[in-house]
Amino acid sequence: MDELALIASAQRGDLDAFNTLVLAYQDTLFNTALRILGDEDQAADATQDAFLSAFRGINSFRGGSFKAWLLRTVTNACYDELRRRKRRPTTPLEPNTGDGDEMDSPRWLADPSLTPEQQNEADELEHAIQHCLENLPVEFRTVVVMADIQGLDYVEVAGAMRVPLGTIKSRLARARLRLRECLQGFWELLPASFRLREETNA
Repeated sequence: MDELALIASAQRGDLDAFNTLVLAYQDTLFNTALRILGDEDQAADATQDAFLSAFRGINSFRGGSFKAWLLRTVTNACYDELRRRKRRPTTPLEPNTGDGDEMDSPRWLADPSLTPEQQNEADELEHAIQHCLENLPVEFRTVVVMADIQGLDYVEVAGAMRVPLGTIKSRLARARLRLRECLQGFWELLPASFRLREETNA
């Protein structure tokens, strides 16, 4: 994919070029929104809003990391949703079935290569990580999702969130500390490589 050529075409109004960019980044934006919001339907809405905003504002893109630029749009959409959530009754953050019961194994987390026991452990770990993320202040949660889950470097995160680089480093350090403390309660679920690294750094 020639990303720069597609962006240039999209800026000239080429919808097919923009749709190609959507296909390339929709999973990244959805997963980011899901981590921030904790709700599949709201994450899908935020992702759609982000791409609509990106299409309307693509001529404002002036270079740099297009991924970071898109993540800024989905982050803004998530913040809008969180503000709306404060003005109405809250919804459960855990995925639910149609009957309102919590799902044991949400379909988007299922990995057909895992045994049922391994899938159960993966589901438990996923719930633990999401639980700890949801307990972070939203500005901490967002920087962790961008840096540690989506793999952006500090400069890209700073650009996406429009805050100074030093603030990003400080938030990330504090967020990781809170996550580490929270995940201590789920220690047996963590991968052995993670436990070894944490014990070495202790």
